[in-house]
Amino acid sequence: MKMIAVRHCSATGQESDAPLTEEGCRQAQKLAHFLKRYNFNILLSSPFKRAIDTIKPYAELTHNEIKTDKRLAERVLSTQTDPNWDWKFHLERTYKEEHLKFPGGESSFEAKQRIHSLIKELEDAGHHSVLLVTHGNLMSMLISLYEPSFEFKEWELLTNPDVFMIDSLSKDVTRLSVV
Repeated sequence: MKMIAVRHCSATGQESDAPLTEEGCRQAQKLAHFLKRYNFNILLSSPFKRAIDTIKPYAELTHNEIKTDKRLAERVLSTQTDPNWDWKFHLERTYKEEHLKFPGGESSFEAKQRIHSLIKELEDAGHHSVLLVTHGNLMSMLISLYEPSFEFKEWELLTNPDVFMIDSLSKDVTRLSVV
């Protein structure tokens, strides 16, 4: 199965209802025109507003339906509210210790299992060309299923939006340039 995984465009925040910024809206239009060269069996998005709004211009342009799947939602590292909690330091630790889990959060292992279950379901249903719209951390977990060297440092280099083509058979992962 071939997948194109998209990290959402620039947004105003991390909340599930955070909208795209003005720049994010322009990015979504550009992304729509970039993606129109591909034909997808299914469009799946995180249920978060910024992900849906990222792919909405493409869906409208190509008359495709956007389906949401909670397995594409962003990974929760922790529900820790201490302002001194160094989330980036702890996130990096989870790339090295995949079973490490913080209060209210999800381990890297659990996030990988979540996204893997979606991929397996899509393959079992016979889909051969899939568009997935998600978030940076979960996208890095998806990529690492096929390219294990994709870790914290690669996550740090992700942009909004970012687009990767993944071939689940050959395990080939290619970053695409949205021009």
